[in-house]
Amino acid sequence: MEQRGAITVKELAEEMGVSAVTLRQDVRELADRGLLARVHGGARALAGAPAAGGGPAAGAPAARVAPVQEPAAAAPPAAAGSWTVGLVVPPGGYYYAEVIRGVQDAARARGVRVVLAVSGESLADNQEQVRRLVAGGADGLLLMLHPGLHPLAGAEAWLDGLELPAVLVERRAGLRAGRLEQVASDHAGGAALAVRHLAALGHDRVALVARAESPNTALLSAGWSDAVRSAGLAPGPEYRITTAGDAAEADAGFEEVVRAVAAGEFRAALVHNDIDAIALLGLLRARGLRVPEDLAMITYDDEVAELSEIPLTAVAPPKQAVGSWALELVLRRLTDPAAPLAEVLLRPELRVRASCGADRADRADLADRADRAASGVDA
Repeated sequence: MEQRGAITVKELAEEMGVSAVTLRQDVRELADRGLLARVHGGARALAGAPAAGGGPAAGAPAARVAPVQEPAAAAPPAAAGSWTVGLVVPPGGYYYAEVIRGVQDAARARGVRVVLAVSGESLADNQEQVRRLVAGGADGLLLMLHPGLHPLAGAEAWLDGLELPAVLVERRAGLRAGRLEQVASDHAGGAALAVRHLAALGHDRVALVARAESPNTALLSAGWSDAVRSAGLAPGPEYRITTAGDAAEADAGFEEVVRAVAAGEFRAALVHNDIDAIALLGLLRARGLRVPEDLAMITYDDEVAELSEIPLTAVAPPKQAVGSWALELVLRRLTDPAAPLAEVLLRPELRVRASCGADRADRADLADRADRAASGVDA
């Protein structure tokens, strides 16, 4: 180390035949003794620090302590192919597959190895998955924690104390994040996008139908209610449908929505998610109600919205982009541990199809313009 000037934890672990976890603990102990100064992702030598074996002999020059650094501090960006990134995801759900694909594609382009771990619902299980990834040589972490851990009350201290660069993916910890970086879709902004579109089509009341157990529902509700107020619309009803457990409870929730549509209480709705929107469409048609004539509908997700019998207008969160940005953030931290901490919020996209009635509105507008032009009225 004296001759090389610097050595990575991974290299030293290989030379000494011990785990990277053990070496990281040694770095912590040296830092506690004042021999090294720890930085996020590595360590640096302290000027004038004594050697680990004790102080220098009288009159002898102070011993130089070579810095022990993580790969980010020693390796240039071109060495990204030597990095391993651990990715922790919850079990099940097509939503996560798109985010994982984004991580995978970005990692392939950068020559980075990604190791996937599937966590359970408990904090202890997530901690164990991370421990295994770190013990296996992960240089950084991407954490898409189970929704049940939100709002991260018991997990905050653990997350803030992680030794490796870590990025929270499609979850938001806000000011409690500590040194944890974050990449997420702007779900509140996506809901507002849907409300503004429906208001532009002439609807003065927009309902929200969302899954009660979804971690995104609170954000959708906030964006929906803010957009309703800012657009000056009449407050619309909000339905929280419980789809986990007893199917009868979910059916009763959808039936309540259908009855309200039949009674003319509202004629536009944002529905989360695609599967529920397609199920609601079937119930409406079974009662003789039409989409978009009786209910203009926008769904939130756009996984299978286009496959509906009536193609559904959808707000599409940028799931693959979230995964790609997450990987780039952790690589940036490995490359430059001193870079400013980032919290990235990516905006969803509105994809207009038949279910919102925009095509009919366009045709009516064109017909009106033609009539006005034929009568000599200025369009």
